[in-house]
Amino acid sequence: MTGKTYDALLEGETITHALRRTVTETDNLTFCVFTHNPQPLHLDAEYAVGTEFGRIVVNGLYTFSLMVGASVGDTTLGTLVANLGYDAVAMPAPVFLGDTLRFETQVIERRESRSRPDAGIVVFEHRAFNQGDQLVCRCRRTALMRREAA
Repeated sequence: MTGKTYDALLEGETITHALRRTVTETDNLTFCVFTHNPQPLHLDAEYAVGTEFGRIVVNGLYTFSLMVGASVGDTTLGTLVANLGYDAVAMPAPVFLGDTLRFETQVIERRESRSRPDAGIVVFEHRAFNQGDQLVCRCRRTALMRREAA
């Protein structure tokens, strides 16, 4: 178990995740196929060249999923009871094939669970940045986290 318990997460702390990922065409294509998303902006280079972006834009849900997934090892691996929700998802800049993404998580809020004495509620803000340090995705995730054994 490498995740942190409720008790080990400090409000205001920022965790920089070591995992980085260069997004490939295969990543984007596979994600679109698995999720049945035929959006030509994500799949058709000829179509995409005629858009304001001038090239394929990586599926935003892939970026979102990668961002949350990259955080798991340092935050919730083996300590999560349940994800309670995702809020305030924003994608302020596009991700393109070949971009290398890095990730960080800030503990925004934490509070004891009223119904579960063995758990607490943590609100994380996950952020993804491209190789130019431009914010490309962020969200808030509310998680029910195990507490340390008494």
